[in-house]
Amino acid sequence: MLDNVCIGVIGLGYVGLPLAVEFSKKYEVVGFDIDRSRVEQLVDGVDRTGEVAEDRLDEMSSVCFSSDPQSLKRCNVYIVTVPTPIDMNRQPDLTPLINASKLVGTVISRGDVVIYESTVYPGATEDDCIPVVEEFSGLTFNVDFYAGYSPERINPGDKLRPLTKIVKVTSGSTEEVSRFVDELYSSILEVGTYRAKSIRIAEASKVIENTQRDVNIALINELAMIFDELDIDVNDVIEAASTKWNFVKLKPGMVGGHCIGVDPYYLVHKSMSVGHVPDIIRTAREINDGMAKYFSSKLIKLMVRDGGLKKGARVLVLGVTFKENCPDVRNTKVVDFVRELETYNLNVEVYDPVASSSEVREIFGIELLCSPKHKAYSAVVCAVPHKCFSELSPKTLLVEGSNVLMNVKERILS
Repeated sequence: MLDNVCIGVIGLGYVGLPLAVEFSKKYEVVGFDIDRSRVEQLVDGVDRTGEVAEDRLDEMSSVCFSSDPQSLKRCNVYIVTVPTPIDMNRQPDLTPLINASKLVGTVISRGDVVIYESTVYPGATEDDCIPVVEEFSGLTFNVDFYAGYSPERINPGDKLRPLTKIVKVTSGSTEEVSRFVDELYSSILEVGTYRAKSIRIAEASKVIENTQRDVNIALINELAMIFDELDIDVNDVIEAASTKWNFVKLKPGMVGGHCIGVDPYYLVHKSMSVGHVPDIIRTAREINDGMAKYFSSKLIKLMVRDGGLKKGARVLVLGVTFKENCPDVRNTKVVDFVRELETYNLNVEVYDPVASSSEVREIFGIELLCSPKHKAYSAVVCAVPHKCFSELSPKTLLVEGSNVLMNVKERILS
């Protein structure tokens, strides 16, 4: 069934690009993205996400990159890897997914298969996306074309677990298509696949992966707040507790990004639509969403105690990406932290050599420092523990007489 496969990967971000590159080693691949500048960079061998290692950039040359929808016409398998964000009301925003489905509908032919990788609530593929493909193609689902779902599991910035070393959950709209999708992904993976019984089960498995992690981190964040009031270092507590074999070892901090800070809202939405109020999931989201405000409040109290809280006082924030050693700034909560501090009339400066300064400027209106200034700040906060920050000596950045340092991943106040 894998003979003469031609794959169109729609969306060339952190998920789509590694997928396109890996599939291109065995199949003809068209990599499509609506961002022309992104496509032009990839054609030139430049990957601004850093997901394709520098020593593997030449492998991108086997992918036909394009922003022309007509280039997808020759494909017979379409893999959709577009974002699934939330709106201002924290409701699922399926706009990118629906638009991608419209695109697929204009190029799909009889016998073709469309596979979705984007994280969604159970039922979204068959209830929300496939009807759009039918409408724009004039074809009938499971008669003229078929569908699969294989949720993405890429961990941005993780060089130890690239795509080929991550087990993929696969599924299909019929038994035959399910086997086809599973064999397709198995052909590029070193560690194999898990074939789910249905698309809905595969969808649900993905959304609970990140929901479970979100709930667990919320517990650690709440414990961090409790132990901070008790003058106990939460990380010392975690180290002791983790000597038990079944303790889940996590650290406190701000929870952002395109997955953990977003996906639970998809499950909450679906749960509410069927009449169940998911109290634990909602509370966990409230705790984690509130950590930026909590950290800013604690910093202000420490600055008051130190005598450094004055109008216009300079505060240095180290790191703006949503996670360490990764340039991804999607849904980063560090920006929320910065905005909270600015409400106290503080002059907040941000330094992050890992992030793209132009991207941060365009999305958030924040100008990143080229380098921090010595003896210039009333407080220094390590918001994201990039490896490169280990070369800094935070105390040398503080103004004379100030002792305000914060590391949100370690003890809340240090």
